[in-house]
Amino acid sequence: MKVRTMRHIEVLGFDCPACNKTFRRIDETARELGLDIRLEKVAEPARLLGYQVLRPPAVAIDGRLVHSGGVPSHRQIEAWLQPAQGDSHAG
Repeated sequence: MKVRTMRHIEVLGFDCPACNKTFRRIDETARELGLDIRLEKVAEPARLLGYQVLRPPAVAIDGRLVHSGGVPSHRQIEAWLQPAQGDSHAG
């Protein structure tokens, strides 16, 4: 059995339907894959600006912005959550 490092995932945006759907979809996908993740919603304007988010919802994994604008697909999320091998997935 491989030991995986817990990923820290931030859903960046305000309390909007797309932001909430993104949060739920990431949580569901991680559960389907059997992964433990640390998932949080971030709505503080200063933190969004720190990631240079122009179009929420956005997603940051381990401090790196991987997606901005729109709800990501399950396939996109699965790719982000895979072990870091050539980790260059942007949405």
